[in-house]
Amino acid sequence: MTSVNRGVVFECDGDRLVGVLTAPERDAGKPGVLLVVGGPQYRVGSHRQFALLARNLAEQGSPVFRFDYRGMGDSDGAPRPFAEIDSDIRAAIDAFLDVHPSTTRVVLWGLCDGASAAMIYAPTDPRVCGLVLINPWVRDAQTQAATQVKHYYGGRILSGAFWRKLVSGKVSIADAIGGLVGSSLSALRGGGGPEQTANFRDRMLAGWQRHSGPSLVLLSGNDLTAREFLELSARDPRWRARLADPRTRRMEMPQADHTFSTAQWRVEVEGSVSDWLRGLT
Repeated sequence: MTSVNRGVVFECDGDRLVGVLTAPERDAGKPGVLLVVGGPQYRVGSHRQFALLARNLAEQGSPVFRFDYRGMGDSDGAPRPFAEIDSDIRAAIDAFLDVHPSTTRVVLWGLCDGASAAMIYAPTDPRVCGLVLINPWVRDAQTQAATQVKHYYGGRILSGAFWRKLVSGKVSIADAIGGLVGSSLSALRGGGGPEQTANFRDRMLAGWQRHSGPSLVLLSGNDLTAREFLELSARDPRWRARLADPRTRRMEMPQADHTFSTAQWRVEVEGSVSDWLRGLT
């Protein structure tokens, strides 16, 4: 099945936003997919991943809408944090359904803080029937420190290259030890500081808990953002329970990086999302 692109200009609270509809040539009656990009990013994506994903999903029968929220890409308005783009997502869904009238339900597909924004927004709109969450952003000082201790410093200690640099003087012993100790103390302490209250994480979890539809959680193995999400899920029983919920399918790509930068990883993501979409009723 072939796909067709159509540029769309729409409004959000008085600002002009720009999007692209990628639709199958023949309507297959499937739910639409709204791509919520992570920032700072725009609708094409790193190494054109969003444009390529939209084309692939449309060729499988799912109409796709990707857009620049306010202050990004070609859209007007002031930039805003990812936790404050509910109006942008709602306006994009309105525009999507307006230019593709046969679509009445949408899946929100988000990468990084785009996934976080999708989790916050999902329960507020009955048109949202599912979530695809790619390496969701949950960072605070504690999860970052714990993840660095486990996955960054642990890997460096076992790395022959690290020890060769240490012996040659290319790496400072004081800096290496200081970084490890500092991260370890931060991981043990937790809390402390307004950014660590992480109200956005509470909103993410509350939104995900209230969302009644299915979710696909796709995590990269070679990515600290994904590791931080798993660290939070391991230490917080509420997150652990939601991740284990029967409505959630969890998949991991052990070698992939944050944006799935190789053609092989991109194809794997496209296949996983397509398979999951086929299971929606």
